[in-house]
Parts: sequence; structure tokens; C-alpha cells
Amino acid sequence: MADSQLRLEDDGRNVALRGSQELQQLVSEHHELDERIRYLTLQTYLTDQQQYEETELKKRKLALKDRIEGLLRLPS
Repeated sequence: MADSQLRLEDDGRNVALRGSQELQQLVSEHHELDERIRYLTLQTYLTDQQQYEETELKKRKLALKDRIEGLLRLPS
């Protein structure tokens, strides 16, 4: 993982999981959260509400990453 981007590696078990709709949905949501966090990070000033949103988005993104990695660790 570089620059907060989640990537699916091309090993044998991950190729089979690429077709998993759940996995694709989680990865897509992870990228959407990353884009919103990046947008907030680029702002000069964040309101209290935006600071709260940024913190919550980071927590959700981390939880998604954990779920995705959990799916990838499942025996094939």
C-alpha cells in the first residue's frame, strides 16, 4: 500500500477474489473515502464539522482496509 491507495495484488488467490462483488464494493468505497479525505486535507481551514468528518472518514477507511485484508487472508 502506497500513498493510502489500496491495491489488489496479482497472486493466485487474489485473482479469484477479484470477481467477488463484496470485495470490489469494499475497494471502491475505500477509494471514495480516500478521495474525500484528500479533498478535506487540501483545504486551508476546516470547520469543526469538517474536522469531525475527516476523523470519522479516516476511521471508516481503516475499518474497510481491515475488512478487505481479512477477505484476502481467507484460504482459497
